[in-house]
Amino acid sequence: MLPGLEAAELPADAIEVGRIADAWGIKGWFKVLPYSADPEALFSSRRWFLLPAEKGAKTFSGVAKLAITEAKDHSGTVVASARDVNDRNAAEALRGARIFVSRSSFPTAEKDEYYWVDLIGLDVVNREGVALGKVKELLSTGAQTVLVMDCEQDGKTLERMIPFVSVYIDDVDLTARRILVDWQPDF
Repeated sequence: MLPGLEAAELPADAIEVGRIADAWGIKGWFKVLPYSADPEALFSSRRWFLLPAEKGAKTFSGVAKLAITEAKDHSGTVVASARDVNDRNAAEALRGARIFVSRSSFPTAEKDEYYWVDLIGLDVVNREGVALGKVKELLSTGAQTVLVMDCEQDGKTLERMIPFVSVYIDDVDLTARRILVDWQPDF
């Protein structure tokens, strides 16, 4: 196993949050490409779980745990250091590794704020009780976020999109795994 890594099991609630891009400096720091514009999960968690790069050289195998000593924003990107990753060579060996963080270690969302990962899979129902589909992904259009869902209509699977804005979203019930919307099936 590489310096700083220890064999581990991926937590059941693990979420992929980014990947290690490259070494940063000569003291073992590395640059991270987060999958979120607001990478709070990377900053708040002190245990990252790594899987090898999907492409290219594999410098380790299986699941590894990395003890993070510091993660911070630096010029619009994330840089981090880890225990026992003390030089550039050790940091370069992590290049391409996929980073997972336990969902339970994410910071608590504010009222009326949601992590996208928590919305995926929720059923979307309108005020009249008509099922509009199940959220499969979210898109950021710059101005707003859009729910993208699969729905069945006339025996076909179709894609439906609804802006995730308060004028259309009445309620998000994570416990019931349901989003109530002011939207008609023929939109």
